[in-house]
Amino acid sequence: MSEEKKKSNQFTIMKDDSTDGHGGYGVGSISLENISPVIVDPNDDRAFVDMGAMHARSEVERRVKFLPNKEDVPNGKLYWIVWVTVERGETGPYYHGVTGCEIRVDRSIKRAYKSMPEHVNHMDKSMKGHVIVEHMDEKSQKLLADFLREFDPEMWKNSSDDLKQALPE
Repeated sequence: MSEEKKKSNQFTIMKDDSTDGHGGYGVGSISLENISPVIVDPNDDRAFVDMGAMHARSEVERRVKFLPNKEDVPNGKLYWIVWVTVERGETGPYYHGVTGCEIRVDRSIKRAYKSMPEHVNHMDKSMKGHVIVEHMDEKSQKLLADFLREFDPEMWKNSSDDLKQALPE
């Protein structure tokens, strides 16, 4: 794996606490520094971090117009944007929240589907430590599980039993 490729495939871990006592601008604001979007692509059997998804600019979201109705993209390929929140506990960093959101992309018509309210709600739930992956297809769950385990076995080991039970071996 090239050094460039390896660098882009990293989770962001919270660098600082916005409520560290300085009392200045931003105190109490939400930091998104510890959340990373993982794209799960069951079509090509891959999962990868793509920080572009934070602004709807991931590899799979570019150059398409998003529509609010799934029926308007009947031939769309399935992808998942999984919001993964990393926290640091007594034993080190761990996967705190993991929530998957469906998107469908049809490049032939340059159209795609995603539910913006679902993405916003799932991002929030990930930051609060929820695990929401039961609606994902089995293949995508396995790709995600394998990715998280291989990405950082120590973070996986430190993660909750809820996460380990929600994702297949």
